[in-house]
Amino acid sequence: MLTTIREKSQGAFAGGILLLIGVPFVLWGINNYMDNGKEAAVASVGDKDFYQRDVNKAYEQYSQSLRGMGIDEQALKAQALQKLIKDEVLLQYVQSRGLTATDEAVRDFIKGLEYFQTDGHFDDAKYKALLATQHMSSNEFVGRVKNALVMEQFQHSIVDTSFASQYDVEGFFKIQNQQRDVEYLTVPVQVAAEPPKDEEIKAYYQQHQDAYQAPEQLSVDYIELSLADLAKKVEVSDDKLKAFYTEQKDQYTTPERRKISHILFAVDAKTDEKAALEKAKKAKLELASKDFAKVAAELSDDKATAKEGGDLGLFSAGVMEKDFEAAATGLKLGEVSEPVKSAFGYHLIKVTELVPAQIKPYDSVKDEVAKAYQKAQAENGFYEAGEKLTEASYQNPDSLQAAADALGLTIKTSALFTKEKGDGVAADDKIRSAAFTDEVLHGNNSAPIEQGSDKLVVLRMHEHKPAATRDLAAVKTDISAILAMDKAKQSAVERAKQLKVRLQQGEAIQQVAGEAKLELKTAQGLTRRKTDLPAPLVEAIFKAAKPVANKPSIFIAALPSGEQVVVSLNKVTEGVMGESDKAQLELAKKSMGNALGQSEFNAVLNSLQADADISVVSNKAQAAAE
Repeated sequence: MLTTIREKSQGAFAGGILLLIGVPFVLWGINNYMDNGKEAAVASVGDKDFYQRDVNKAYEQYSQSLRGMGIDEQALKAQALQKLIKDEVLLQYVQSRGLTATDEAVRDFIKGLEYFQTDGHFDDAKYKALLATQHMSSNEFVGRVKNALVMEQFQHSIVDTSFASQYDVEGFFKIQNQQRDVEYLTVPVQVAAEPPKDEEIKAYYQQHQDAYQAPEQLSVDYIELSLADLAKKVEVSDDKLKAFYTEQKDQYTTPERRKISHILFAVDAKTDEKAALEKAKKAKLELASKDFAKVAAELSDDKATAKEGGDLGLFSAGVMEKDFEAAATGLKLGEVSEPVKSAFGYHLIKVTELVPAQIKPYDSVKDEVAKAYQKAQAENGFYEAGEKLTEASYQNPDSLQAAADALGLTIKTSALFTKEKGDGVAADDKIRSAAFTDEVLHGNNSAPIEQGSDKLVVLRMHEHKPAATRDLAAVKTDISAILAMDKAKQSAVERAKQLKVRLQQGEAIQQVAGEAKLELKTAQGLTRRKTDLPAPLVEAIFKAAKPVANKPSIFIAALPSGEQVVVSLNKVTEGVMGESDKAQLELAKKSMGNALGQSEFNAVLNSLQADADISVVSNKAQAAAE
């Protein structure tokens, strides 16, 4: 039940808005506006056609987010195509219903996208530059965002209106808190001393050659557009650097260090304002001959700091009230203020430590200033060069030379690498993921690949080595170990079955354990949440049928190691809703309601898809087209 709630609560569309919009460099549909008449569609939803390039772009995004999970490329492409179809079905439906998002909502969403922000604020120049790299107008982009928001609104209209009843939640907790008592024997995996025969090894090798292939390898030619490299080309002069130093002087200034102490004379129910002020004035006179820390310890109404001599630590602007800050800022080292009024009463303030602000001389930071100046000047050129890189590599898909010449870049070549591992530029899994896409393997340039916020890479295939089967001699030892382990695991399975039969026939588990020379273990009061047993064993225990007519339920649970656990489920105690569960009742209702709502939304989406006019080219036809 918990697994279902966790899975169902993940929205089919919520959280996927950016996948639909495709920021930053893989916006879907860029080619749908350009020369599609020469290419056959791989799928259509009503009048909307999708092409292989759309699927490839979607696949690139999926592979980025699921990198390293070992998911088959073709399976992932099929998922990407289904995602395109589902989104289009939903989009056409909401549009047919006349649903829309306000211009204000769209504007707020775009301004909130982190990719279009600089230092936490919307950067219009970055927004325009990024759209330009995609050959997309602002109106087109806004339209896509508006569609995405409407689709999400429709989803929320279903998910957010679903709810779970008190009965549903109480039933859930009863199942969740159910207790079970078991006895069990673990049958170990024991590898035989006699190794597998050569005939067995050869037969296994022939049946499993796919498992013994040297991995596919690839090397790429690539060009890099780097902000750091552009910055090095920016010319500097003393006049420019000094002007920049003056503008950015705060960056080269060590702030003033000021430590303060205070004595508080509180204004409260016992002491009015006039009396507190008189106390402060009297204390100020006493400080001419007494130590400030001692007076603070004796008189301050701020008991937390009084025992520390009134120490407030380092002074930070913007924390205290305006008058208090003004007084604390204006004092010299060792000087005590006149009584200062605040919401708490009157204060006497003393500066106990003062290190003035220091500005690093220009000559001492000249190199640092030069680097900062060059980077600042290069940033605008970097976005413009990124647009030029995108255009040149797209317009000349079968060569990097045009892009390299346009930007004065050098074409470099990597060493061979695999999907899982590489050196140099291929150490970045983004590069490897892009390199092994069909687009690159078929001889085209990749889309620009972002490495951080200051580098773009475009690559193309240089050398491709398909996967090749390794010789039997090289893998014989590995196969021998696998066969030996398989036999040992199968032996454990057969032995566990025999023990299960004996228990089902009524033999006592203590007797069976003794004769089999296995340790008998007992676990009482097991719950789904509180147990130290392996997860597969716990899952099997709570899936098993309850004992009937005082006869235990006997079953076998397999562990990942190959061990087999023969279990006798002796007792089931129905759960009750405890006090700690009651504290989580509202949260449980909300979680279950969301899960039910998401399930309902998925059912609606499936129904819409079943009724839609959808056409998909077969996988074989797609492969032939590619």
